[in-house]
Amino acid sequence: MISDFHPAWLPAEAFRALGSRRVQVRGDGLLLDTVRTEVAAACRRFGGAPADTGLCDVSFAVSSQADLAPEEFTYARGEGVTVVRAADPAGLLHGFFHVVRQGERAFAGDFDERHAPALPIRLVSHWDNVDVHPVMGQVERGYAGGSIFWSAGRLREDLSRVRAYARLLAAGGINAVAINNVNVHEAEAHLLTDRIGEVAALAEQFRAYGIRVHLSVDFAAPITLGGLPTADPLDERVRAWWAQATQAVYARIPDFGGYVVKADSEGQPGPSAYARSHADGANLLAEALAPFGGVVHWRAFVYNHRQDWRDRSTDRARAAYDHFTPLDGRFAPNVILQVKHGPMDFQVREPVSPLLGAMPSTPVAVEVQATQEYTGQQRHVCYLGPMWSEVLRFPFGRPVAGLVQGMVTVANVGDDPFWTGHPLAQANLYAAARLGWNPALDPLALLDEWIALTFPGHDPALREALRAIMDESWQAYERYTAPLGVGFMVRPGHHYGPDVDGYEYTPWGTYHFADRDGIGVDRTRATGTGFTGQYPSPWRDLYESLADCPDELLLFFHHVPYAHVLRNGATVVQHIYDTHFAGVERVEAMILRWQQVSGLVDEAVAARINERLAQQLRSAEEWRDQVNTYFYRKSGVPDARGRRIY
Repeated sequence: MISDFHPAWLPAEAFRALGSRRVQVRGDGLLLDTVRTEVAAACRRFGGAPADTGLCDVSFAVSSQADLAPEEFTYARGEGVTVVRAADPAGLLHGFFHVVRQGERAFAGDFDERHAPALPIRLVSHWDNVDVHPVMGQVERGYAGGSIFWSAGRLREDLSRVRAYARLLAAGGINAVAINNVNVHEAEAHLLTDRIGEVAALAEQFRAYGIRVHLSVDFAAPITLGGLPTADPLDERVRAWWAQATQAVYARIPDFGGYVVKADSEGQPGPSAYARSHADGANLLAEALAPFGGVVHWRAFVYNHRQDWRDRSTDRARAAYDHFTPLDGRFAPNVILQVKHGPMDFQVREPVSPLLGAMPSTPVAVEVQATQEYTGQQRHVCYLGPMWSEVLRFPFGRPVAGLVQGMVTVANVGDDPFWTGHPLAQANLYAAARLGWNPALDPLALLDEWIALTFPGHDPALREALRAIMDESWQAYERYTAPLGVGFMVRPGHHYGPDVDGYEYTPWGTYHFADRDGIGVDRTRATGTGFTGQYPSPWRDLYESLADCPDELLLFFHHVPYAHVLRNGATVVQHIYDTHFAGVERVEAMILRWQQVSGLVDEAVAARINERLAQQLRSAEEWRDQVNTYFYRKSGVPDARGRRIY
């Protein structure tokens, strides 16, 4: 049984190969002390020995190697010794965890490798509230319990779990964390000023693992906290207030990372109230942070959330591109434009946001959501590594990963003993961290890596079963939920479970336009909203063409009759029926496979997975029955296979 919280991908057994050897660590500083502490603990457990001098099996050293970039490390073996070198302590910490991941492979054969992060910014964004918000709860869109930082409106007295969390993030390659909600409520706003000591206490825990703390801030803070009559970014009083507040932050937290800002979005205050641009707003904060090396993460999630559902000319998907492309080149160098990976809102299937390829003169970070808001809320198995890999590899001339400066992951952990509610949802946080370090990694290889670390030494049958359950689980979720890229067929508010028309007549701009004749959103240039025109060639023409548009995105870009024939030969309505039945069958197969191996793991882990899989099956059946019934009643077309559709 677990005693406090699950070790996730760093159980003691994962350190056996390293801990059974003679290990030398050379260098000074906080992160080197962290490596030494890790080495000493592993050696005590497995019989190895820290070796300050003399013969060793593995050597970790910070050395003055001018050819190594920040956080980069070399990893080599020859003459029976494995050597990790870096030019800075952060690189050596990453090298240490690389050796842990390699296990016995780190001590076999000869090799000579270099490893450097592809993206310098690898941030995990928490949507945590200090207090329990009456609508949002304590963790907005969080599905693993309360905050690991705050309890009952106060910073937790025991921060040992925060230190353990920092260790987990560092082991995947994360180097930054934002600790509070992008929707900044009153208590969170005060973290910037009179509660900055709480941020400093958290920063101390993360600092030991090379992770810089960031803070989400309220754009209207000069009014709400400073007593000014305005938050106009061009007002000298406002500029002076932010400069003073920021200086005070760095006086307490010298390595503070910077600010995350959601402005002019879903009711949050922003520069438009003063007829100023997003560049004006972002540059205000950038100016305050620049003397200290801080950055502003300015979210591009800006759209009209008060649409008239009868107006088909207004398209939420267009909004980010329309707002921000005219501002390219006008942002300060330390502004990072944070762009959701798709043009809508973390749906199970969306095209890649065209904004990611349209800001050549602006630093950009791609934002993904590990907390499974629209993908099963960590009650369903839904491994998202393949989705994120598709985004990072998507070619706008160059792959997205070659165009952006960073990857931001919306956190999926809470105070649940398993961190993520569903033990298998841990794999999403791990995959996001590792893809941020190296977007070229195979997401299925990362799944294998996570399984091997989390369940070391277990029967190979368990590893094979977990891979079978989690591989293509994203596609399985897609099959029994929203078809062909249409998205948003969820219950409003909490976003869990089917409600086909739940958002259809709301002001949120999330429509599928199903009627008796067909379904889908016409986003073409010829007859629709013109969204396809935001893409460069060849995508603008591919998505414009009904004949060429990929089937999985068909209803995102086109309104088609139910009788429209897909590439697999099925009509749209028959595809909806078939995939919803197939999705349920896939979950049934997951459960059967898990039952065969559940006795091989800890009882608490097995019980939690059993409970979540049972809930997933119930939900999948509900999705199947509601969606199929809806489209049968809408279209009047029976299932060609004669199955029961209510």
